[in-house]
Amino acid sequence: MNTTTYQAIVAAPGFCLGVQCDNDEITVIDFLEPRPEVAATTPLAAEAVRQLKAYIADPNFRFGLPLRPAGTTFQRRVWEQISAIPSGQTHTYGQLAKNLKNAPRAVGQACGSNPYPIVVPCHRVVATGGGLGGFARERGGFLLDVKRWLLRHEGIALTPTPG
Repeated sequence: MNTTTYQAIVAAPGFCLGVQCDNDEITVIDFLEPRPEVAATTPLAAEAVRQLKAYIADPNFRFGLPLRPAGTTFQRRVWEQISAIPSGQTHTYGQLAKNLKNAPRAVGQACGSNPYPIVVPCHRVVATGGGLGGFARERGGFLLDVKRWLLRHEGIALTPTPG
């Protein structure tokens, strides 16, 4: 049973976002299965809700949330590269790996470790050839449906999956 406490839960089409924070910084944003929203319990959580809802309404919204420093030096470099990808555009794991002089698999692992999805838009990183790749350490199911929604929301055409 998941006993994670969120300072807010925001509903989005087909999923929710759980926000964890202290008074000064966002510590985690989690993708959650659909559930009722939970009102913000702190001023920072209320600001996170406001910004997440602004993004859900307008995919070009630019976040300005204080994020707690997390991850390894390499992960932070990957997340910095991801944060520079504009809404409506994607880069491949291979492109990022080349920029960082590392392996695509390492970039994928760093993407999967991102504690601030949507704010650090790892959904904008896709596989070579236009495939989705993974998302939040998953290769299928609910989280890939979330990635599809986020990409469509930003106007990104998806390559059909061979069936």
